Amino acid sequence: MQLSNLKTTDEVDIEGRTLLVRADLNVPVKDGKVSDATRLERIVPGIRDWTARGARVVLLSHFGRPKGKVVPEMSLRPVAERLGQLLGRDVVFGEDCIGPAARRVVDGLSDGDVCVLENLRFHPGEEANDRAFAKDLAALGDFYVNDAFSAAHRAHASTEALAFQLPAFAGPLMMEEIAALQTALEAPERPVAAVVGGAKVSSKIPVLSNLIGKVDHLIIGGGMANTFLLADGFEVGASLAEPDLVEEARRIVAAADAAGCEIALPSDVVVAKEFKAGADARTIGLADVAGDDIILDVGPETVERLSEVLAGCKTLLWNGPLGAFEIDPFGDGTFMLAHRAAELTKAGRLVTVAGGGDTVAALNAAGVTGDYTYVSSAGGAFLEWLEGKTLPGVAALARVTA
Repeated sequence: MQLSNLKTTDEVDIEGRTLLVRADLNVPVKDGKVSDATRLERIVPGIRDWTARGARVVLLSHFGRPKGKVVPEMSLRPVAERLGQLLGRDVVFGEDCIGPAARRVVDGLSDGDVCVLENLRFHPGEEANDRAFAKDLAALGDFYVNDAFSAAHRAHASTEALAFQLPAFAGPLMMEEIAALQTALEAPERPVAAVVGGAKVSSKIPVLSNLIGKVDHLIIGGGMANTFLLADGFEVGASLAEPDLVEEARRIVAAADAAGCEIALPSDVVVAKEFKAGADARTIGLADVAGDDIILDVGPETVERLSEVLAGCKTLLWNGPLGAFEIDPFGDGTFMLAHRAAELTKAGRLVTVAGGGDTVAALNAAGVTGDYTYVSSAGGAFLEWLEGKTLPGVAALARVTA
């Protein structure tokens, strides 16, 4: 991807023009109300900038998985209402995203107005990346802006095909996400550490394979660490592990050694006989794991050792928790290391970039999200960038000229 080709609307006269903005409004809704408005809050500054400059802002988004059919429970109407509250102004809602209903809403906008059109995925052409559907969307606006990095890994009509129908730009949130990932992976201050956690090695092999050539320290946690411990000759009892991937783990370790990347695994662990809240937990060394023990977190010795690694680094990339943080008392390891990273960030000693659904949830639970340099609101797109993949939504913007 030629990221230098990316253009923004900063130097474009948008007064009186209609911006078709691909946003990510796919937020949790419960009982007809938005229960977590984080994603909406992050697009508010961009919307306010465009409206202050006299643009007519038309927001496009998917919501849920209606599979090309109208599903009333997956309407964006309650999301539009919540967005209006955040903006402190009326946000018009369109009953469809193409056709006469959408046309009426867009034609009724005045300079500086905002509207949200109905769920793109009510039409099969969206997920099919159908050019005809993209043309129908394009007929509603003058410029296309993609501000949904979190959906940029999907080659859908509103994230890829539409970029070729109108002068196309990257939105401010899109640029923030890309800049943060470039800071951590493409031109970081070294040494660089990466924390990669998660349940299974099989889901993170591409990430690990890509990162060992880019970072100096690779900290592996979560259930996936157990497979690496098996590969290192340790018993993991009844813990989640993938014995069939032991050789793959050894290959990754060998490749890391060849690349000069140090892999860090737990040296002490928190175990229990069952995985449930309030379970009787104890901290033990790796040699003491019994056959019926379940490893559910890293121990304090591991946290201290990893804290020393972070203290000697300039950049940290974090994707995935160190343990089963969602169940008490198995979040201590993740929370303690998250706090250490936050302290280093606040002291100006560490640039911290984190992303992924579980990671954000863990940082929120630790109360340190606001202390990190950048926390991505993307999930799948963040992960695919870590894998070194080309994101269709970003590539489309980088290929076209505005």
